[in-house]
Amino acid sequence: MTKYYDIDDIITEEEIVSVIFQKATSGVGIDPSSETDYIETSSKVELPFWLAHELQLRQVVSINIPPCFDQKTRLEIQADCASVDLRSRCPFFYEFGCKIAPVVGDRTIGFLLLSAFKNRYKEVLTKAHTAAFSAATKFWSILTNEEINLYEAAQSSMASFKKWRIGGPRFQKAPVLGRKRKLTE
Repeated sequence: MTKYYDIDDIITEEEIVSVIFQKATSGVGIDPSSETDYIETSSKVELPFWLAHELQLRQVVSINIPPCFDQKTRLEIQADCASVDLRSRCPFFYEFGCKIAPVVGDRTIGFLLLSAFKNRYKEVLTKAHTAAFSAATKFWSILTNEEINLYEAAQSSMASFKKWRIGGPRFQKAPVLGRKRKLTE
């Protein structure tokens, strides 16, 4: 179920996937430049994920694994996960992977997402705390939107910690603790 008002979720579901039609279909009008509205069996078409998923639920199409989860990407992630440009492959790599894995029935996508996130997590946090602004902007260009949110949260927490350490609000004694109790006889 999509989060109806979440713009990131809407953009994630607009990701293009390749499908193969299992049944001949007429009246679909997928390609406005074609002369007919008829799609033959075993035709390969690229559709947004939300439409492909609905058609798959009706057993009209089968969805192919998107190129952002292909064998080449998997090998690059295994070799050096921190330097792989996941943003150019899919800006919402992790969220889209969580949506596509059960649909295509590939259990290895979950392991790919987990290993990629675990390996990149440390690098994102390290750069957020130590990188200069010029190095950070270059680093941002390879991060997915989820990783950018993590990076910004890490920078914000570090800035708050430094502010507190330099002289931000300290622990204060509660006003109740300063009052003396009356003696009762």
